[in-house]
Amino acid sequence: MAEAGAVTETIGQAATQARVTEARRFWRVFMSRSLVRIGMVIIVALIITAIFAPILAPYDPYAQDLSQTLANPNTKHWLGTDSLGRDTLSRIIYGSRTSLMVGLVAVVVAAAIGMTLGLIAGYYGGWINPIIMRFVDGLLAFPMILLALAVAALLGGGIRNVIIALGVSLVPVYARLMCGQALTVKENDYVTAARAIGASNARIMLVHVLPNCFPPLIVLMTMMMGMAILAEAGLSFLGLGIKPPGAAWGAMVSDGYQLLLTNPILAFAPGVAIMLTVFAFNMVGDGLRDALDPRLRGTL
Repeated sequence: MAEAGAVTETIGQAATQARVTEARRFWRVFMSRSLVRIGMVIIVALIITAIFAPILAPYDPYAQDLSQTLANPNTKHWLGTDSLGRDTLSRIIYGSRTSLMVGLVAVVVAAAIGMTLGLIAGYYGGWINPIIMRFVDGLLAFPMILLALAVAALLGGGIRNVIIALGVSLVPVYARLMCGQALTVKENDYVTAARAIGASNARIMLVHVLPNCFPPLIVLMTMMMGMAILAEAGLSFLGLGIKPPGAAWGAMVSDGYQLLLTNPILAFAPGVAIMLTVFAFNMVGDGLRDALDPRLRGTL
């Protein structure tokens, strides 16, 4: 009995050490690139800015001061004011809330729907796969931004409709990737063993197939965050996104580009915010891909 207990303890310690080693390897590979570290810093700063916007913003982003319209950057308004006298810095800070919320919700909704469709199509195959995948292919025939524009124009502006438009446009990407992953994973021996002992299809899909398809999907979700934020800015720029007076970076660029010769900061400041945010999510996505893909280990 003592020997059996010692063996069990040794196995437990080995498993714990293996998990710790794998976590350290993931963190080492993930943080080995300077661009990934910069991206992480930008994302963390963006999240903190969005959470504490009421504290960080020096002014009410919606308060108008017609005596201070189109003011150049000064000690009171670090990034100047817009045509209605609203503080540009405060609106950029509050715009981070809009961008993060729209991007996160749109990506999560699209991932949930797309992964469900892809998992069903990839696991069951047969006549189910062509029906779902041909529908997905039909959506993929339209560029993401064009499909989002069509849906947003149909539904109208507003945060809810923008999220729906972006969610619909992102569903095909997740469905296609999930279907390919499920087609591969379902042929593994552990899936065959689970089926042989009488496990239901739902259990096999949720317990064995879905978790083993997650790594590339996590990478895709991270990268899609940047694309969703950029698409939301594009819709707002075209007047199909966040309705005035909501603080949205795309709408701020749209208002500012008409004043590039006199007040270029009104367009450049929110444009830089969009650029840095998209850059950060893309770099973090690249880092996750390198850390999660076994084929890329040791190639950095």
